[in-house]
Amino acid sequence: MPSLDNGVPFSETGYAGTNHSYFTSRSLQSAVRLVQVTIPTGKREAVLDALDDEGIDYVVSDETSGREYTAVVSFPLPTNAVEPILDRLHEVGIDQSAYTVIVEANTVISDRFETLQDEYAEEVDEDRIAREELKSKAQDLSPAFETYVIMTIVSAVIATAGLLLDSPAVVVGSMVIAPLIGPAMATSVGTVINETELFRRGVKLQILGLLIAIASAGVFAIAVRYLNLVPPLEDVTTVAEIRERVAPDFLSLVVALGAGVAGVLSLATGVSTALVGVMIAVALIPPAATVGIGLAWGTPLVSLGAGVLLLVNVLSINLAALIVLWYRGYRPRHWFHSENARSATLKRVAVLVLSILVLSAFLGGVTLDSYQMSSTETAINDGAAAIVEQHSLTLLDVEMIRGNQAVFQRVEGVVVTVGIRSNTEPPPLADELDAMADAAADHDVETSVRFIETEYAGDG
Repeated sequence: MPSLDNGVPFSETGYAGTNHSYFTSRSLQSAVRLVQVTIPTGKREAVLDALDDEGIDYVVSDETSGREYTAVVSFPLPTNAVEPILDRLHEVGIDQSAYTVIVEANTVISDRFETLQDEYAEEVDEDRIAREELKSKAQDLSPAFETYVIMTIVSAVIATAGLLLDSPAVVVGSMVIAPLIGPAMATSVGTVINETELFRRGVKLQILGLLIAIASAGVFAIAVRYLNLVPPLEDVTTVAEIRERVAPDFLSLVVALGAGVAGVLSLATGVSTALVGVMIAVALIPPAATVGIGLAWGTPLVSLGAGVLLLVNVLSINLAALIVLWYRGYRPRHWFHSENARSATLKRVAVLVLSILVLSAFLGGVTLDSYQMSSTETAINDGAAAIVEQHSLTLLDVEMIRGNQAVFQRVEGVVVTVGIRSNTEPPPLADELDAMADAAADHDVETSVRFIETEYAGDG
């Protein structure tokens, strides 16, 4: 008959003995795992002694299938205690050939469990899951290949439609169904725990997924353009949703790094990754769709800008995930594997950092250009206001006309609208405003002035 570690007999209806502590504590609603381990022949005493040393309540069931296992031991653990306890059992003979099952449990009623929980709360991060569970979750996040391809295509097509319609709601909807969080997390997890197959699968799916997203977006955008499914667009950058992805700056890097950190933290703590997956898709699907739109409209600068944003986001997500996993202490079980994983992680971090720095030259150029553009527009607005005020007139509007470039734009023209009294001769402002605009922009700016009759207080 199965028994507890203290020898109290166990039956189908519960534990015998009303004084056993199993009935005397409160219900614990925190994160709990139920672990079941098959014990190989000759290892039973060592395994049970290890569990006794750790103060763990367990139930042992004899194995009667006639295989190389003699028993199955089941025991509850706090989530953060699973990895160290499995490491301890591995030291006494439980290896990969034995069956180990880890499942979530809602409640444990045990004084000894509460003591165990308090003990590990002081030693290990309370939300940390075991490396075995981390690996399993990373694998589960990547759907079957066919499903992954179909969902990526559908997501990219919807994102393309949303961008061309200038509809943020549709673009957000495309992110909800994008399956891109799995490969990104699998790549990082595979690196830090030295699981080469998991790493290679993650890299392959990331590359394939982005290529599929770009291709499907491009094909759909071509169909939209030549079937006239949207009003004719000579310049796709006039669409606000597209323009946002064409000229990325350093804030885009912050978004991608944040998505990577959030993604891996949700994975490593066992929290639902659904919402975080949307965050990662935000950084990947719209830029990939914009690359496809640029190819369909034959505008290389649109594809270039969005492509740089896409690459920076992919690399940043992977970099952030790698660093966070390593910082949280995830390593392979064996020391020599740990050394290999450490070496691989450092090399991959170095490659990612170098690649991001190279691409950041483009982001830095766009950021500097945006700053200069903003400074120029502010100077022109302030200068126009001062000139108009000197002539005792009212400045109604200053319109900036930018060039046709997708990135690195500049002010090409300015239209200043001025209010004057009825039956008043307009003063010669054009030359003065033009000189001011040329000086502010540091190049020749086409300047024009419009006068509009307005009524002033006291005019009869």
